[in-house]
Amino acid sequence: MALRKPLVLGDDGLPQVLQPGDAVSVPTNAPSLRVAANGETATVLPFGTPVFASSGTAVKRGQANAKASAKLVGLVYDASIAAGATGSIAQSGILAGTTAQWDAVAGTTGGLAVGAYYFLDAANPGKLTATPPTTAGQVNVCIGSALSSTELEVDVELPILL
Repeated sequence: MALRKPLVLGDDGLPQVLQPGDAVSVPTNAPSLRVAANGETATVLPFGTPVFASSGTAVKRGQANAKASAKLVGLVYDASIAAGATGSIAQSGILAGTTAQWDAVAGTTGGLAVGAYYFLDAANPGKLTATPPTTAGQVNVCIGSALSSTELEVDVELPILL
């Protein structure tokens, strides 16, 4: 078997042979983040809260009871975003939190259920549920699946009006 040297991008952006002593960095499954302002008047957005774009760069708590509030842009990445403040929103990738953080947003005990899919809650703004909405007029939005009790693979699907 022949020994081959991989091509990499150099500091100047041009391809080159991997140099002795260099290592290839592999991207992790860190979430893709965007900065947004909390558009809620007096509500703090805690970690994991599903949010939709309300106007400009502002976001509000998502809810599956109407099309407008079900067009999610992601989940709150920060520990919390105060009303009127800016923070990070995870749009995709693996979002890791504590079991207590997930319990607060998903109404669970002990964190997420491994392998379960999580959906936008129709009854409670800013919450997730493992039970998809089925009532006419509600909106089905799959947000992602639990990899562990503390990790959700965020993959927000297009909303489906029931």
